[in-house]
Amino acid sequence: MKAKAMHPLCCISLDCPGIGAGDLSPPPPDLDAVTLASLVHGSSSEDDAAVAGVLYKWTNYGRGWRPRWFSLRNGVFSYSKIRRREDDGDEITGGINGARLIGNAARVARAGGRPVGIVYLKISSFRESKSDDRRFYIFSPTKTLHLKTESKKDRVAWIEALVSARRVISLNDKLTFSHNDIAFSTEKLRDRMRAEGLGEELIKDCEQIMISELSEYHRQLKVQYEEHITLLKSTYDSQLEEGVTVDDESRAIHESQLQLMKHEFSSSGHGKFSEYSTTESSDDVGKRDLDELSDEDEPYFFDTEELFNDCNGTSSSMILGSEDNNSKGWACENHDHSADAANMHTGTVQSDHVTYPHIQRRKRLPEPTEKEKYVSLWSVIKDNVGKDLTRVCLPVYFNEPLSSLQKCCEEMEYSYLLDRAYEYGKMGNSLMRILNVAAFAVSGYASCDGRLCKPFNPLLGETYEADYPEKGIRFFSEKVSHHPMLIACHCEGKGWKFWGDSNLRSKFWGRSIQLDPVGTLTLEFDDGEVFQWNKFPDPSQVTTTIYNLILGKVYCDHHGTMNIRGNSQYSCKLKFKEQSLLDRNPRQVQGFVEDCEGAKVAALRGKWDDSMYYTEGDAMFRTNDSRSPENTSLLWRRSKPPDNPTRYNLSSFAITLNELTPELQEKLPPTDSRLRPDQRHLENGEYEKANAEKQRLERRQRMSRKLQQDGWKPRWFQMDSETGTYRYVGGYWEAREKMNWDGCPHIFSETLVDNNVTSCS
Repeated sequence: MKAKAMHPLCCISLDCPGIGAGDLSPPPPDLDAVTLASLVHGSSSEDDAAVAGVLYKWTNYGRGWRPRWFSLRNGVFSYSKIRRREDDGDEITGGINGARLIGNAARVARAGGRPVGIVYLKISSFRESKSDDRRFYIFSPTKTLHLKTESKKDRVAWIEALVSARRVISLNDKLTFSHNDIAFSTEKLRDRMRAEGLGEELIKDCEQIMISELSEYHRQLKVQYEEHITLLKSTYDSQLEEGVTVDDESRAIHESQLQLMKHEFSSSGHGKFSEYSTTESSDDVGKRDLDELSDEDEPYFFDTEELFNDCNGTSSSMILGSEDNNSKGWACENHDHSADAANMHTGTVQSDHVTYPHIQRRKRLPEPTEKEKYVSLWSVIKDNVGKDLTRVCLPVYFNEPLSSLQKCCEEMEYSYLLDRAYEYGKMGNSLMRILNVAAFAVSGYASCDGRLCKPFNPLLGETYEADYPEKGIRFFSEKVSHHPMLIACHCEGKGWKFWGDSNLRSKFWGRSIQLDPVGTLTLEFDDGEVFQWNKFPDPSQVTTTIYNLILGKVYCDHHGTMNIRGNSQYSCKLKFKEQSLLDRNPRQVQGFVEDCEGAKVAALRGKWDDSMYYTEGDAMFRTNDSRSPENTSLLWRRSKPPDNPTRYNLSSFAITLNELTPELQEKLPPTDSRLRPDQRHLENGEYEKANAEKQRLERRQRMSRKLQQDGWKPRWFQMDSETGTYRYVGGYWEAREKMNWDGCPHIFSETLVDNNVTSCS
């Protein structure tokens, strides 16, 4: 019997003592989906109700959808593999012994093993797909299951079964005593003791005794919780030490058990994963997660000391060391990036108290006014194979509403890492300084995830400013050369300056586009320590490649080596692993920190689109082991995506970059990217106007070549004769304060006057 011919849903009798504990009688052959769902709604045996059947589970792009045997019982959603047998039957490995499938006479082997994946509904949520009436998703803290049924009717049955199981869990939670829901008061006790004629001093002594006993009780509960966690970890680690093969499936189950225990102990565990929604704005969630690791791939998690500060403010004070801060980190997820400055790790760091103001920024782009036209990319670029795409004029439909100048500013999204590095350096901890600098260098690539549209090429002399008081930074960039196209930037923060220039060389290879950044990025702290990293013009640079332009899902990957060189004690080397077609753990970054004698003093590992971790010492991460070594700590984690994602997949920070308010418009120079008309029309969804303006500005761009030949000089940057890089000469923010933009050209106007432009030099 072929797996796809199996009926995807069958029921286990309610009096069954356990899954896999003997033969199960099949339900009547005419049992429909509604009847199946109703079996789990019984009042007397609801806790024992179980549902089982075959669902198709997404694994990866190499293997696609695979049939798996799923069972739901007592709030546990587990699944087992199904493999072919020589006698043309099907075998459930680690599944339900003796289970018979509906409508077929197939024989099911009694494998008797354990399930290969477990999801606890108590800490999970599930959601239907709007675009496909056979698909639904299950979200847990450690994985996302993408599931598909044979028919819409079967999906209804599974969803009703999951809802019913959640209802039972919610009812049990209401009946379960929880000390977190109790408001402790001694008022009644005090009244009773006063009635007995006891003195106030004796009453206070009794109160203190009660509070002490309750505190001791809470401490014992916490000790038991920690003992259970330690026991699970030690048992798992001992298997490794004894040479027992622990596969990826065991790791996934192990992590699920840890997550459930943490949920049971934490008072904040009933929020994020407790709801089911039958509606969603789009299937972007499913599409976005589909290319992520499935739980049958190599799992990627760390048992880390993720210690977060209190998030009820925007102070950059760094006080760490209490494990109670672990749960506070989750509260930071809904805060602005300014709160990230409080996320300091490892050790005790004390800094000057800095309070940043709160600035209200927009959280979404304007709704488009026109329906977008579909244009085939292949029809536009098929005649340009092997050419530099920066010289190819593409329709506006392939652009995102940001310029390359604004794209440079996205590097500063996680500037709190540099604030943290500055504070560590003040304390003399140079190792933690370079580790945070390395995390910052990697974090700049996170914004590329899912960003498949091209930023606008700026005009010669175009500028962009970004003043973020809530982050404590001021950023400025300018296009300083047209051929080759060079962009220079400068940013100032608390105790540090960041600058660089970059030229992006691109080549189109038919099915992919290769992007090679050329330039040097420099970070200088007030104490004189300087770090530089490639984007150097050498073979070790990190290259970006966009794949599957013609067929398949378009995605980008970063691969190569990044060298971070310091003028003090340490240097860092990071390796961006190239993703292969069947890669089970893509987007990896690994590296190490060396001292001036070449000795490895720390190791780093993570993913450029997710997070970075480190461990001190020369203990390197094992290549094929997704677990972290002991004492591994989190350096950086990517921020949550915005609540209102667009087709451009902009981050919450990127959405704010092109925001233009009337107050800001009065202060901007006429060269600022926010005033570029084609980019503004695209953001507003006015595609025809955007395309017309883009063509007009491209004609102006061709005229800028003559201006450059006639001695064009950038307004705010000057080339350093020693290093060959562009440095900010100053004066922009002073001119902005005076609103004096004399000599700055109106580069977006209808006509181009040579005298106005050359006077800017």
